[in-house]
Amino acid sequence: MTTLALTGSPLWYASRAGGTLALLLLTATVVLGIVSGGRARPRRIGRFELGVLHRNLSLLTLVFLVVHVVTAVLDPFVHLGWAVSVVPFGASYRPLWLGLGTAGLDLLLAIAVTSALRRRLGVRRWKAVHWLAYAAWPLAVFHGVGTGTDTRLPLQLWLYAGCLGAVVAAVWWGLVKAGPGRIAGRLVAAVAAATVPLVLTAFLASGPLQPGWSQRAASAVLLLGGGR
Repeated sequence: MTTLALTGSPLWYASRAGGTLALLLLTATVVLGIVSGGRARPRRIGRFELGVLHRNLSLLTLVFLVVHVVTAVLDPFVHLGWAVSVVPFGASYRPLWLGLGTAGLDLLLAIAVTSALRRRLGVRRWKAVHWLAYAAWPLAVFHGVGTGTDTRLPLQLWLYAGCLGAVVAAVWWGLVKAGPGRIAGRLVAAVAAATVPLVLTAFLASGPLQPGWSQRAASAVLLLGGGR
């Protein structure tokens, strides 16, 4: 465990807890969205009940994201400004990894805003934006892995593995249950489900699990010159 993890302020612990819970809830939201679509939807559960659960999980995800962002900005350790929470890659502290989290947050905010304006936008436009949730999830995972000073802890690694396994299993379940058509979309989903675990594993082995990663990732030099 890093020195920061042992001596971190209450705001640091609140930020990590908020981010972890947000990732868990986002994972549950994505998994539910995948398995409840089309023929993959469980027949014993009504579409209305699944829709309500999906919406409530999404709202809880945003709540804990707000906790994560606000406590991170208020924490005096890294001196983040409020602009960093909405403008990706503008931080001097771990710019790449914080930027991924900011980009994911922006995507989720776009989904929330368009969901509130769903009747005005129409179903097609709303669905087009709603697909961004699937892009926000890997951004959130790599943000947590790259930014978290506790990434090397076994419990945290198991948490990431559980989130990854749940989403990959849901994707393959959806592909198995899917009917004919939409070959391009199914192919993209299959490639992504196979690629993300490999990329994340390679990244962990060459980055966060290596000694000194926390110090290297904290520097803006990492974004400019690779940090090694």
